[in-house]
Amino acid sequence: MTTTWLDVLLWAVLPYVMVVVLVGGTIWRYRYDRFGWTTRSSELHESRLLRIGSPMFHFGLLVVIVGHVIGLVIPASWTAAIGITQEAYHVQALVLGAIAGISTLAGIAILIYRRRTTGPVFSATTRNDKLMYVVLVAAIVAGLATTLLGAAGGEEHNYRESVSPWFRSLFVLQPDVASMAAASTGFHLHTLIGMALFVIWPFTRLVHAFTAPLQYLFRPYIVYRSRDGGPAARPDRRGWERV
Repeated sequence: MTTTWLDVLLWAVLPYVMVVVLVGGTIWRYRYDRFGWTTRSSELHESRLLRIGSPMFHFGLLVVIVGHVIGLVIPASWTAAIGITQEAYHVQALVLGAIAGISTLAGIAILIYRRRTTGPVFSATTRNDKLMYVVLVAAIVAGLATTLLGAAGGEEHNYRESVSPWFRSLFVLQPDVASMAAASTGFHLHTLIGMALFVIWPFTRLVHAFTAPLQYLFRPYIVYRSRDGGPAARPDRRGWERV
């Protein structure tokens, strides 16, 4: 397939620009805005909808991320070598992808509804947050649509023969522009929205995803000392008495 200058710009130049902004912006944010490295939790203002929407969104997103890693990083020949046919792969990708995508979309919809209808939460919503929600929802909707398109079959909807080779080629600094250019418009749109999301990522509350509280697993136990009477209790003394 013949590639144009626009194909080269979108699929050979823009991905590396996105990586530079993502990495550089994250480093800058951590160095100069460490106190802003937070989700700005609003649980104190409203918790009922948060307890429903947040798990749906985060667990759904986790499955979506795993699905992207499997679909983009693992070549089709590897899954075929262990006995997974192309048809079987597409069936499980459709079922799991649709469930995870719908869960993620429903979760973010609940969170946005909560943010809009809860006064104090809406008051704390910035323009930055609104832009983040627009791009994030667009990425989820586009991803869910491409999942359904992939189930339709046909080479133009088989991202493992177009998007995946292009994605892997980026890591060896030899972008396979022709493969990505051959993908359908739906995959082009989803990829561009995804890159836009990563570009704004360091400058939004999404940076909290890069901070995993691993030290929590190794924290010391919290020791509570009883103030009741007993062998461990200290005798009462006046403040001026010597111990």
